[in-house]
Amino acid sequence: MRKRNEEVFPNAAGIDVGASSHWVAVPPHVAEDSVREFGTMTDDLNGMADWLLACGVDTVALESTGVYWIPVHEVLEQRGLKVWLVDARQLKYVPGRKSDVQDCQWLQKLMSLGLLRAAWRPAGEVCVVRAIVRQREVLLTEQARWVQRMQKALVQMNLQLTEVLSDIMGMTGEAIIRAIVAGERDPQVLARLRHRRVKASSEDVVKALTGNWREEHLFVLGQALAMYDDIARRLTECDAKLQTLLAERGQTQLDLGQAPRSGSKLATAFGLRQALANWAGVDLTRINGLGVTVVMKLLSEIGPDLSRFASVKHFCSWLGLCPGTKISGGKVLASSTKRSANRARHALKMAAMTLSHSNSALGAFYHRLCARMDKPRANTAVAHKLARLVYFMLTRGEQFVDQGQQRYEEQQRQRSIAALKRRAAAFGFQLQPTAVAA
Repeated sequence: MRKRNEEVFPNAAGIDVGASSHWVAVPPHVAEDSVREFGTMTDDLNGMADWLLACGVDTVALESTGVYWIPVHEVLEQRGLKVWLVDARQLKYVPGRKSDVQDCQWLQKLMSLGLLRAAWRPAGEVCVVRAIVRQREVLLTEQARWVQRMQKALVQMNLQLTEVLSDIMGMTGEAIIRAIVAGERDPQVLARLRHRRVKASSEDVVKALTGNWREEHLFVLGQALAMYDDIARRLTECDAKLQTLLAERGQTQLDLGQAPRSGSKLATAFGLRQALANWAGVDLTRINGLGVTVVMKLLSEIGPDLSRFASVKHFCSWLGLCPGTKISGGKVLASSTKRSANRARHALKMAAMTLSHSNSALGAFYHRLCARMDKPRANTAVAHKLARLVYFMLTRGEQFVDQGQQRYEEQQRQRSIAALKRRAAAFGFQLQPTAVAA
């Protein structure tokens, strides 16, 4: 056991966070009652901060439990205390702690000895954007569920709209569903709402719209459509709030070229892309596979400032995209990446999957890896490469330039030839290219 003068943080405190109360432990040498219980109200949290400051505490270890730690973290940080957010998995496998009192005391002991690592939390301005982006994702997921309920109601009435339309909430599908909810039942009249670009013929649409008009299913369809429209209004509010926040955080004005015609969907996406580029200082959408939605999720999770990470290896390790190093006795037991619920990691892996149909250099890299390994491993490796590109663009301000698939394949060919020449020279041979027939 280390002596007190050998402690890394001699004035550290530990807090066991709970839903109804928080247990706080300070070093035994600073107070007689070194463990106290505080409530969860704001006045209780301010009283906790006053007691910690009176005890001379300068560093606090906080266990990340659900969302209950957030108010504690904010109050203590506002009072000038250095708060370390600690992953609960670091304390999971330590036996002998069966109460909240022992838990906070053990947390304080580990913190004083410097045996805990602080989790990374983005800056306050990034957390504000992150909350809006996550709320937008929740609304999109909920809206998709109501679309599924509309589809279920149509199928129960044997209206096979999904057989003739790829998207029932597209221009044609939405117009037909709104007409049905408004009271229209004639398949011929509903088929006239078909857009000219729909591949299915008018006769096929009429057949698909001939079914059983059950009153209960029509009621469910109308309810689902009303919920869909209400969530759409909430999404519009989220988008407006997001545009305002990004406009406030824009530090530079990048030139992304001529904007599309105002009022179109492309103009909306271009405006969001411009706002994200102004905030980050670089246009991350130039990287193949990273669309506006992926870039928005990435920046809302990690922010444009990556100075917290010492190198690109630290950044990729935090994302959970680096191979593991489980070695015992000189033998590699496992080298797979760790499981992680990191949202930025999932966004990069989804972006990597889109490169399977890309003719870019990154697409050629993905195809080359798929020839050597299975697709899940190749997807992780490509996500790792995308993470490195994002890190270098945000830290160095470099612009990404796609070399193209042909340039990448030629570089790989030259590397393979150089490797063959080195192997031949090691065996005392020399490679000579054969003449190509005319």
